[in-house]
Amino acid sequence: MGRRAFDREFKVEAVKLVLERGMSAAQAAKDLGIHANVVSRWVREARADKTQACPGRGQMKADDAEMARLKRELAKARAERDILKKAIGYLAKEPT
Repeated sequence: MGRRAFDREFKVEAVKLVLERGMSAAQAAKDLGIHANVVSRWVREARADKTQACPGRGQMKADDAEMARLKRELAKARAERDILKKAIGYLAKEPT
């Protein structure tokens, strides 16, 4: 059995049960048929930053997406640097 995915609307409604209706995370999780830790994490994320909480299935937070883009860019720059180092080493050798 694979990992279940929840869309943003489902997560937001679960968080509203806890924050606006005063229901405990454990009770909300039981009613929704999911583990209490999942609801607790969603509530924690919502309290930390409501605009980026619960991004939904397959979507990254803006900061995480930027970090991933920068890591890809750095890996590409390092590969280019390594190729150039090898080329310089090859061209710097005197012909025998």
